[in-house]
Amino acid sequence: MTIWERIAEAIAALRAGESLTSVLEKLRTPPERSVAFTIAVIALGAKMAKADGRVTRDEVAAFREVFHIPKAEEANTARLYNLARQDVAGFEGYAKRVAAMFNSVEGTLTDLLEALFYIAVADGSYHAEEDDYLSRVAAIFGLSDRQFRAIRTRFVPDAEPDPWDVLGVEPDTPEDEIRARWRALVRETHPDRMMARGVPEEAVKLAEKRLVAINRAWELIGEGRA
Repeated sequence: MTIWERIAEAIAALRAGESLTSVLEKLRTPPERSVAFTIAVIALGAKMAKADGRVTRDEVAAFREVFHIPKAEEANTARLYNLARQDVAGFEGYAKRVAAMFNSVEGTLTDLLEALFYIAVADGSYHAEEDDYLSRVAAIFGLSDRQFRAIRTRFVPDAEPDPWDVLGVEPDTPEDEIRARWRALVRETHPDRMMARGVPEEAVKLAEKRLVAINRAWELIGEGRA
């Protein structure tokens, strides 16, 4: 059964009255975890659109870019998006359920927040309401302000990246520890590692920006210490 067939099953359950958190609870383990990741991005993306009052064609197209949605499954994806957007439940409950599901899998919540950023800036702008929404989601996910800033600078136009934030180290950190941190981040960004923690194969390309930023941060820190 494909990921999209599993999503169709989830939509059927939602339309029958089951809550989204209940649906996600059934998808805690591999390979279902990749289905949960996809549903979480779509649902939280829908709540983000509701928060800023805008749903643009670019944002909808961004879902297709992230997940390569088959033409035959676009209607199901749209249904899930609309169900989540129309749900009276606040996004905090969704975000807490997603955090509880993925907090034992290092890196997955960062992957998920990056997907939401990708969607937020798809229309070429980044609104204050989106920034507030994503910062609150990041806090629920247990990500630090520094981690949030590091992700934000990779997606938001004119946001100047701090190489120390990107690598999560301090300026007085010994060089061998910085190098070890850089290598660890590169390993975490490998496609095999990402898929193992539940990121769908179609969405692995989200890591391209991260890898570029990680390597650039390492270069900048090295140049500054030369």
